[in-house]
Amino acid sequence: MQTFTTKQKLSHLLSLPVIVAALGYFVDIYDLLLFGIVRVPSLQSLHLDPDLVGTTIMNYQMIGLLLGGIFWGVMGDKRGRLSVLFGSILVYSLANIACGYLIEIPIDNKAQLYAWLRFIAGLGLAGELGAGITLVAESLPKELRAIGTSIVAGFGLMGAVVAHFTVELAGPADTGWSVAYIIGGGMGLGLLLLRIGVLESGMYAQIKHESGIAKGNFFQLFKTKNRL
Repeated sequence: MQTFTTKQKLSHLLSLPVIVAALGYFVDIYDLLLFGIVRVPSLQSLHLDPDLVGTTIMNYQMIGLLLGGIFWGVMGDKRGRLSVLFGSILVYSLANIACGYLIEIPIDNKAQLYAWLRFIAGLGLAGELGAGITLVAESLPKELRAIGTSIVAGFGLMGAVVAHFTVELAGPADTGWSVAYIIGGGMGLGLLLLRIGVLESGMYAQIKHESGIAKGNFFQLFKTKNRL
């Protein structure tokens, strides 16, 4: 088992992949929980029933998360972790910005549009954490992987707190929700700029061009009885 000095540990744990993954999870949690925080004021502003329509919209978002977890997981193995990070962040950021301007979009059935936008956001949000944690785990020495991923998860959970206070400080309830959505989407797009300096994990780069290794085969999970 390899040992590290305190300086070496800090060098690994404060490296760019860990910092960017932590910020990514922060934005991910912010955007993931935002609809639950602004559900009532946003739907009231759109003259929709918060109870009836809110449940449907939340279901759309959760279905997006479920399908996105499978889709981005497969794509992460086939195209690389960085490709998933760029793609997923772009998807959920644009969806959140669109939610922020929902009240100004000239369409009659805004409940259906809102639901599909949250579905798209959920689809994108599902890729951020998986790809980020995988990239960190594959970039750090095995002795520091647990600490590194814990840092990412711990910092990311603060996104829920910031989402709540952002909604509180964004202005009146009937307009503050849209500002909060736009801020969340803007943070995601800003995160893309930080991703530019992050390199693909060395572990994935080593096997990327090896044809003998199955990549992104979802059905491998069910191939044998023991694995199932």
